[in-house]
Amino acid sequence: MAQDSKPQQQQQKKEFERKYSAIAVPAAVEEIIGRTGFRGEITQVRVRILAGNDRGKTIRRNVRGPVRLKDILMLRETQIEARKIRTGVMKGAFT
Repeated sequence: MAQDSKPQQQQQKKEFERKYSAIAVPAAVEEIIGRTGFRGEITQVRVRILAGNDRGKTIRRNVRGPVRLKDILMLRETQIEARKIRTGVMKGAFT
């Protein structure tokens, strides 16, 4: 009986990883590009994907709230990249 339960446990583990790995993917902040948003409440950062299908890929994302270098963000999706900040002037109260 112990032999039958081991493959079943492995299958359950694979199903769990497949189900929940699609929910969030870890990404490390490599660079803080600037602030954007109407009041400067959004920070644009460059992150490196740490797991999943896009492991090693570097993308630009917008983050709301406090963020600093080497923070780990949990991304729901890794396909969409944020637009570049076009102006040299950063918006908001932080300029």
